[in-house]
Amino acid sequence: MRLPRGPIRHEVLSWSDVDKLLDSLVPRLRTAGYFEALLIVTRGGIIPGGLIAEALDINYTLIAAVKFPLDIEERAQLAVVPTFLQFPEDALIRERRVLIVDDVWGSGRTSTSVKNRCLAAGSTPMTCVLHFNPYRSLFSRAEPDFYGAVTDSHVVYPWEVDRGQENIPVGHPDSN
Repeated sequence: MRLPRGPIRHEVLSWSDVDKLLDSLVPRLRTAGYFEALLIVTRGGIIPGGLIAEALDINYTLIAAVKFPLDIEERAQLAVVPTFLQFPEDALIRERRVLIVDDVWGSGRTSTSVKNRCLAAGSTPMTCVLHFNPYRSLFSRAEPDFYGAVTDSHVVYPWEVDRGQENIPVGHPDSN
């Protein structure tokens, strides 16, 4: 049984903070070799994915939209089958090295589901996030292939802040 956690800490990032994360990630991504496709996970991965696509000069970009039921018990979260609201046809990613980009690996369900679907389509997928939260991850033996930083807080990116901190959500962040 998991002990209840205290209040969730929020970490509000500036665009400069995001630039530093990308400055750390991009050289490691280049060292990993050429990616033939970039698969952006909506909504959180749209901006980081665009920035990474530009930095790595990847023109072949695709979108994946994944939805998990919100009303599941904690112990059942690993067994839940996601709904793919949008996903490229297998032929578009088959036999390609695919970089999957999202903003954060929280529970890990989204990135893991997208990666598994890519594997089933015959691609070679690798995951990339700006932040990895190993303390929330449901997977003890899985983590992102690339990440900019480790955190234990709910990260608020500059594109999520609407004219000040008063609009930062309170409570538990959505599962990612």
